[in-house]
Amino acid sequence: MLVDSHCHLDFPDFESDLDDIVARAEAAGVTRMVTICTALSRLEKSLAIAERYDSVFCAAGIHPHEAGKEGDVPVETLVALNDHRKLVGIGETGLDYHYDYGPRPAQQESFRRHIRAAWETGLPVIVHTRSADEDTIRILAEEGAGQGGEKPLTGVIHCFSTGRELAEKALEFGFYISLSGILTFNRSEDIREIVRDVPMDRLLVETDAPYLAPVPRRGKRNEPAYVAHTAERLAEVKGVSFEEIRTATTENFLNLFKKVPASA
Repeated sequence: MLVDSHCHLDFPDFESDLDDIVARAEAAGVTRMVTICTALSRLEKSLAIAERYDSVFCAAGIHPHEAGKEGDVPVETLVALNDHRKLVGIGETGLDYHYDYGPRPAQQESFRRHIRAAWETGLPVIVHTRSADEDTIRILAEEGAGQGGEKPLTGVIHCFSTGRELAEKALEFGFYISLSGILTFNRSEDIREIVRDVPMDRLLVETDAPYLAPVPRRGKRNEPAYVAHTAERLAEVKGVSFEEIRTATTENFLNLFKKVPASA
């Protein structure tokens, strides 16, 4: 069993052949997928996809690119998402200063609201961060990450592609680190060096499909079946077998996304 912890099955790229996409994933042993809704205005479509397939679950939030348009959503609205049985995470949310499509103050306020909703629901928060490590760490700390308690904040740094400090702080906060196809790229040796030091019990794998197809599929439309290529490269980086990575990342996923059943 493998898990694609982060993909976007609601995107137009998959409209014409979604049944085939899910079937190929399941044939490749990917029996759990989390499709990430990046704007609440599109949530209905994402939930419909999750309801359509036993192997697909959903997370919902407001991507930092959308924060200027949709970011002014009350915490209570995000908390209410937990009522749906297949809604298993809050996000993706976070900060993206690389493109700055959303105003930074709006991104930061939206990020804080998602974190507070994650606290209240007990769902993991799915964090997108690009060119914003310092503020990501600061906001997580200010909102209580790592403080423990009976119901500590849980979450994941999705599509990890940044620096060592963020990885180390995320681990201190009790978060997980999720690796995408970027791990397989020739230019990603710095990331692989950091990942070598991440404990096995904190690793996840994802596609971020339709983006970031791993080698040997790079340049193609990504899809959940291809998460196996990232898992294979992660096994090489960690110096363990593919079976060990498959087992560890699946167990980690189920430990984090507690609403997802281990079997259908």
